[in-house]
Amino acid sequence: MSLNPVSAKDLKVISEVSRVKSQDIATLPRDALTNFIRSINENQQETEPFYVLDLRVVIGLMEKWNQSLPNVKPFYAVKCNCEAAILVALATLGANFDCGSKAEIETILGLGYSPGRILYANPCKAISHIKYAAKVGVNLTTFDSKEEVNKIKKWHPHCRLLLRLKVPNDDHLKMISSRSINEKFGAFPDEIGPLLQHAHQAGLQVLGVSFHVGYKASEAKIFRTAISAARFVFSAAAELKMPPMHILNIGRGFRDIPLFDEIAKTVNDSIQEYFPDEKSVSVIAEPGRFFVETAFTMVTNVIGKRVIRGEAIQYWIDDGIYGSFNLAVYDRSSMILKPLLLQSEDGDCAGSEAAASSTIFGPTCDALDIVVSDCKLVELQVGDLVVFYNMGAYTTSPATKFNGFNRFAMPTYLAYTTPN
Repeated sequence: MSLNPVSAKDLKVISEVSRVKSQDIATLPRDALTNFIRSINENQQETEPFYVLDLRVVIGLMEKWNQSLPNVKPFYAVKCNCEAAILVALATLGANFDCGSKAEIETILGLGYSPGRILYANPCKAISHIKYAAKVGVNLTTFDSKEEVNKIKKWHPHCRLLLRLKVPNDDHLKMISSRSINEKFGAFPDEIGPLLQHAHQAGLQVLGVSFHVGYKASEAKIFRTAISAARFVFSAAAELKMPPMHILNIGRGFRDIPLFDEIAKTVNDSIQEYFPDEKSVSVIAEPGRFFVETAFTMVTNVIGKRVIRGEAIQYWIDDGIYGSFNLAVYDRSSMILKPLLLQSEDGDCAGSEAAASSTIFGPTCDALDIVVSDCKLVELQVGDLVVFYNMGAYTTSPATKFNGFNRFAMPTYLAYTTPN
């Protein structure tokens, strides 16, 4: 089967990623991904879980972002997934980076990118990390307290600032935004004036405003509320005779779901409403899961099995909640699984009539290491595969070495799929 031609832009991404990873990238039809997974499994020297990253998905998501939010510059949240291939792909496509620590800054600089492409988006930083940012020239960060201003003034006096806000009406927003982080970060409305004055008196320039509506906003209107609050800060700075602000950071909360279109429209309309002189304001964002959640597929091996009273079946796979499935503890909404049968002639799922009540455990000795409970699966055998889709966001990045299972260095194989 012939493949559709690859565009020059896509070829550039493939070339840059291949150069950095020193790895060939498989170009294949979209429906050939399963066979690609089989091939990887068959050629492994030792059986282990692995990831497949589809670069075409990442490229498509950047195209969608640019079409939907053409005036919003993405600063990818490195903590979401720090796989080098995704960082290089996004940088090649024009994204910058949101880093929250010295190690994340080192990662971006180590790939050869300029410190000017980094926003140090952590409102509370260790002094040693502030010193490092000053040393390497990362000169834009966030703050939400006088104490943070004092640290920055002492250790990085040339740094420029974004004031991190609490999004108003947080009690309501907790109901419409998963995992609101307003309790940990952000200035209250009555703190804004004193904080602006304190930074100004310290000789530090406040360039703009930053906020974060929550990791998974479920209503678009939350962005309008936050952008309205940001407008108030711009006005407060003007009343204090501070240099004009010109950066609006609308944070995170974006996913590749139908709601994204409504969010994008709300953001665009709200910016026009509250910042009508758009050319004087640079709008940025810190998307993470939007670019990676659907781009990664994870493949695990069935390493154990137990049938209980001839009815329910328990399986063990070689990764669990202390590795890539830590996210499942609080977020099961996007993960999709599909068995891949290698020990039968069918090589795929049978009909639903053959399904049995099943539980999938991770490999550790912790009884709480449950990946999926009470699901319906065709009967699997030791050596079969369980493939998990939408596994790119906050999976390997928070992994541990609990019980001696090291999932930090799990291999990622690269693909570029084309329409059939």
